[in-house]
This record gives sequence, C-alpha cells and structure tokens, in this order.
Amino acid sequence: MPANPYNGYTDYGIGIGLRVPHYDHILAEQPTVDWFEIISETFMVDGGRPLEVLDRILEQYRVVQHGVSLYFGSAEAPNRAHLRKLKALTRRTQTPWLSDHLCWGSVDGTYSHDLLPMPYTRAAARRTAEKIRAVRDFLEIPIAVENVSSYAEYHVSEMTEWEFLTEVVERADCGILLDVNNIYVSSRNHGFDPHAYLDHVPAHRVAQIHIAGHTRFEKYLLDTHDHPVLDPVWKLYAHAIRRCGVTATLLEWDDKIPSFQEVHDEALKANAFIAGARAAAAVRGS
Repeated sequence: MPANPYNGYTDYGIGIGLRVPHYDHILAEQPTVDWFEIISETFMVDGGRPLEVLDRILEQYRVVQHGVSLYFGSAEAPNRAHLRKLKALTRRTQTPWLSDHLCWGSVDGTYSHDLLPMPYTRAAARRTAEKIRAVRDFLEIPIAVENVSSYAEYHVSEMTEWEFLTEVVERADCGILLDVNNIYVSSRNHGFDPHAYLDHVPAHRVAQIHIAGHTRFEKYLLDTHDHPVLDPVWKLYAHAIRRCGVTATLLEWDDKIPSFQEVHDEALKANAFIAGARAAAAVRGS
C-alpha cells in the first residue's frame, strides 16, 4: 500500500508503551521492539531514574512521545513554561511527531487531570485548531490529535464527533492519532455506528493508531487499558488500516500490567490484520 501522504511513518510498525514494570526486563534483555511510546509528562523532569532509563532506551530504540496535558480544547492559551520543558524533551528524544488528546481539562490554571469531551461546535473547532497550530509552531514538530473515549454529550453540539475531528484537523493542518478502542467505547456509550465514524475520518491525516482493551459494565463501556484487545476492536482496526493504509500502531496497556512478553505478543497480533489489508489491496490492484 502507498505511504500515508500526511506523515509517511508507515515503516514504524508495531509499538508498545514504555512502562515502569518493564524497565528492568527491557534494559537487561534488550528485546526486539519496533518502537516505544512514552508519556511525555513522565519524563519532563530535571533528572533521576526516569531520564536515566530514557537515555538508555534511546541508545537502541525509536521513541514517540504521547502527552496527556496539553488540553487543546481548553479556552486558555498554552502554558509557555510547560511548552519549554516539552520542547526540550522532544529534542532529547528526537520524536518524529507528538500526540495529545482532542479534549479539554483545565480552567483558569486549575487542572482536572482528566480527558474531558468537547462540545462539537464550530466555535470550539476554530479555537482548538488555533491552539494546535500555536503548539506545533512552538515545538517545531508535527502534531497528531487523539479522539478520546467519552461518557457524556453536550446539547449544544452542532455536528458528530467525526465531523468535529475532521473540522479541527483540517483547520489546524495536523494529523490524527486514531484510537479505535475509543471509537468503539464511545459508539456503544452514545449509540452511533463505529464503522461510519471510520468511513468519514480523513484517512490521509491518520499518523498513528491506538489499540487497547476496555471493560464492559451493565450500561456502558469504560476505557480501562487493563486487558487484551477485544474482538470488535480488532475488527475496527482491520477496517481502519484498510482505509488508512499501514500506519504506526501502538498497543496501550496501562493497568494490571502483565509481563513484557504478554504485552508485546498482544501488540504483535496487529501484524495479522496488516497482512490481511496488504493482501486485499493487492487483489484490488491486480
């Protein structure tokens, strides 16, 4: 399949998150991994073990940064002190792109430490896109925004979530971190078709894909990242790469974390779906 025209990172393959319980195993065994995703805020420190581990990882692995606190949808301007620390880290890691969430989570300097859903209005899309552009210009690297899982909706919304995502990324001229687990969770919580969501996302802007596990409750699904990927999410992933082409893919496993090998084996299941997409593309092209 052709390279993604937005980002061209189709050679990144399958990555996993760099997590504390696996530090010793990775440093001692040096397993073969395509790349690691790091949570930026974990390493925005002046020293200590986190940076010591990171520097050793960087000696032999590719690293991509993923953030949880830029809050592109919050009304206030980006925090310059935070951005200066973030820029220093991007230079240290040489991350090829930086991702964070399409959400809000702060008001007047008070932070919720949560990824809160946005009202899907044109005014919110314009403001969010302006903020993404400002952060991108300051950091001087490509930005990809991630769709979040949600559990509430706003009556003032003027469009669907996928229309809002498209409006934001086109205005900001940025990429998408397409989380197919989040799409599935939100689709069940709000009653929309997850395949329709995928069919309307601008495929050429998808820079990265997340897969993860979630938990089923009686009346809703919760994005927990604490067990293997469920079958409907794998099916959505297959649909996504048929549309977007082979794209850097990351397995998230952030709670009840098992052995490194179990997490890595789960991530590598994505290769079977990539092979299927390549075979289907070859048939279409013949």
